[in-house]
Amino acid sequence: MDLFEYMNEKSLEKEGPLAARLRPTTLEEVVGQQHILGEGKLLTRAIRADKLSSLIFFGPPGTGKTTLAKVIAATTKAEFKQLNATTSGKKDMEEVVAEAKNNRAAYGKKTILFIDEIHRFNKAQQDYLLPFVEDGTVILIGATTENPYFEVNKALLSRSNIFELKPLSAADIEVLIRRAVYDGEKGMGMYSAEIEEEAVTFLADIAGGDARRAINAVELAVLTTEPGPDGKIRITTAVAEECIQRRNVRYDKTGDNHYDVISAFIKSMRGSDPDAAVYYLARMLYAGEDPKFIARRIMICAAEDVGMADPRALQVAIAASETVERVGMPEGRIPLAMAAVYVATAPKSNAAYLAIDKALAAVKKTEMKTVPPHLKNIYVETAGDTEERTGYKYAHDYPGHFVKQQYLPDELVGTKFFEPGDNGYEKEIKKYMEFLSRLM
Repeated sequence: MDLFEYMNEKSLEKEGPLAARLRPTTLEEVVGQQHILGEGKLLTRAIRADKLSSLIFFGPPGTGKTTLAKVIAATTKAEFKQLNATTSGKKDMEEVVAEAKNNRAAYGKKTILFIDEIHRFNKAQQDYLLPFVEDGTVILIGATTENPYFEVNKALLSRSNIFELKPLSAADIEVLIRRAVYDGEKGMGMYSAEIEEEAVTFLADIAGGDARRAINAVELAVLTTEPGPDGKIRITTAVAEECIQRRNVRYDKTGDNHYDVISAFIKSMRGSDPDAAVYYLARMLYAGEDPKFIARRIMICAAEDVGMADPRALQVAIAASETVERVGMPEGRIPLAMAAVYVATAPKSNAAYLAIDKALAAVKKTEMKTVPPHLKNIYVETAGDTEERTGYKYAHDYPGHFVKQQYLPDELVGTKFFEPGDNGYEKEIKKYMEFLSRLM
């Protein structure tokens, strides 16, 4: 670190955003993440012993990935270098590697390279690091909000310990909020501010596990609230609501949380819980999910999970999809809610879904069977002529519009693909099929 970098860092410690100033410098100051930082845990032991191997930290924003890197920077004897994958490239890495080689050769000193948002490096950039991580030129610490098993080079992963950071609990965030308000050295203590307990609880809940969001709200509240007659700044719940504006919905349309929420939505409809279905629908719409994507998932659920127990469910889902395309949002939320509730409350059956999969399996594992001769496409003028020439029996010519004859190929006669259950309309189908079987 040169003089200018050092002076800039010291300036940020005093004048930077509150969330940056509050970052702990020791393990004892870290709040939360006890599943990886508790006493006796591997990461804690490695940091204290200054015996780190390469690490990947992943988790949602505001959970402490950069904070942990800073703690390591403050406690390790190694040279610490930091890059951000959104602004850095191969040239920056080459400079770090060259300096790391010099430090190791001249002073026997290790270099820790912290790369924030490492998933934003492309494959070639990640590949460049491999030999230097392999031979110990640098100890890599990567931080990412994405699942590293999908976004980070597999070779890098195999050379690193992976640690998942989880959203902070409301209790953890309450500790940080009080520290932000009352800490006179790093926090806002010099402003003589006070925060109501109700406001603390509100901010901790509304932050959704993101410590940075809560701390930013505290900073805004303190800096924009006029002192009372006694000179005290009082942060009430009303002030807190103004400063945070809206609930922080953790939802990334390209990340893991996207798939978690849509999965919960589908499973709630399948599980016949309309309240949960509407909640996850609202969560997706609030976060800006594409309504057409949601509509497609409802249609799939209507076919796969409701099926023949209520064939109208698919019609309702299709109608909702068409309505959303025609009227747009925000009005489109209403037909989407109608369809989600209808599918959730409809009787359930996956018999049609199982039937087509069984049939596909039969087609896949057996030779293509010959269509029975009487079912082949032979054009004749009248139904009577068809029966006379091919042996095909025209169902509408018989009582009840039904006549017994073979439809499956010879080798599959007697095979059951569709087996209706006892839910909803499927129960009526089952009764009718039992009636037909008695006629045979």
